[in-house]
Amino acid sequence: MRSRPILLLAVSAVLALALAACGSSSSNSNSGTSGGSSTSGSGASGSINGAGSTFAQPIYDQWGSNLKGQGLTVNYQPVGSGAGIQQLTAGTVDFAGSDPPMKDAEISAAKGKGAPAHIPTVLGAITVSYNLSGVKAGLKLDGPTIADMFLGKVKTWKDPEIAKLNPGLQLPSTAITIVHRSDSSGTTKGFTSFLAAHSPAWKSKVGADKDVKWPTGTGAKGNAGVAGAIKQTDGGVGYVEAAYALQNNFTFADVKNKSGKFVTPSLDSTTAAGTGVKVPEDLRFTVIDSPSPSAYPIASQTFVVVYQDLCKAGVSKAAASGVVKFLNYGLGAGQDVAKQLQYAPLPAPLVAKAKAKVASLKCNGSPITG
Repeated sequence: MRSRPILLLAVSAVLALALAACGSSSSNSNSGTSGGSSTSGSGASGSINGAGSTFAQPIYDQWGSNLKGQGLTVNYQPVGSGAGIQQLTAGTVDFAGSDPPMKDAEISAAKGKGAPAHIPTVLGAITVSYNLSGVKAGLKLDGPTIADMFLGKVKTWKDPEIAKLNPGLQLPSTAITIVHRSDSSGTTKGFTSFLAAHSPAWKSKVGADKDVKWPTGTGAKGNAGVAGAIKQTDGGVGYVEAAYALQNNFTFADVKNKSGKFVTPSLDSTTAAGTGVKVPEDLRFTVIDSPSPSAYPIASQTFVVVYQDLCKAGVSKAAASGVVKFLNYGLGAGQDVAKQLQYAPLPAPLVAKAKAKVASLKCNGSPITG
C-alpha cells in the first residue's frame, strides 16, 4: 500500500513549511524595549507605547482610535509630562508626550540612547476654570490678579482686586478654593510661566516649572483630577486644559494679554498664539504669553518626543514605523480632528517644520516609512 508513505510525505511537507515560517518570523523580528508586538502586514501595524502629557491625552487617544482600523494600536498613559520624559529616557516607551520642551539637562540625561527630537502636534488653551454660583460668564482676570489668587493673597471672589477688573458684575463673597496639579505637569509649567511673567512676587517665591511648591490650595492628579475637584467645589478655581473644561461644562475667565485685551480661550485665539513665534531649529519653542494682539495668553504647545534614531535607542522597527504613522496622521488629517476636541491646529509654517522633523527620523540610520 502506497497511501501511508504519501500521507507521511504530505505531513512532513506541511511541518517543514510551518517551521520555515516560524524561523522567518524570528529572524525578521527586531529586539527593542517596547512596542511593535506585531510583525504581520505593514511595518506600521502592531502597537506603539507612549506616556506623558495629560493635556494631550484626549487628542492622542482619538488619533489612536482613528488609526485602529489601519492596524495600529496606540497605548498612551497620561502620567504627566515629567514622568513621560523619564519613561522615554529609561527606554520603557516608544514616545513621550510633553507640553514644555525638554530642558538642556533633560536632553543630556537622555543622550545615552541618542538625541531626542521634538515634534509639535497641536496647541491648546490653559483655561482659568472656576465653579462659582451666580457667575456663569463674563469674568475677566489678568496675570497679577491670578497670581495673587494662587499666592493666597486674594481670598474671596468679591476681593477689590477682582472687582476692579469686573465693573458691573455681581461677585459673591464666596471663599476662593485653589486647585492645582499634584503631579509633574507641562500644564503647570505653562501656567506658572505665565504667572511668573506678570508677578514679581510669584517669580521670586514660587517660580515656573513642572513641579512647584504651591503656597496654597489642594492638589489633584492630571487635568482630569483638577477638573473633577473644581466641579465639586463652589468657589473652586484651577488651571485646566480647554478640552477638559468643556467636557465638564466649566465656565472660564477671559484673560488679559500683552496687548491689553481680555481674550476668551478659543480655537482662533489659541492658534493666534502660535503665529509669529520664533521657532529654533530643534523646535523647542513655547507659545505662552504670545505677543500676538489676538492671542489668548495662557496657551500651550505640546510635543511628541522621540529619539532621532528610534531603533538605536531600543525601539523595534515595527514600532518605529508605527510612531511615524501616528505622527504623519496627526500632522495631516489629525489637525482637523484636533479642532473637534477643542485643540487648536498648528499654524501652517509650524506644520511644515514638524513634518520635516518626522521625515528626518531614522531606524538604524535608514529613513522610516509609516
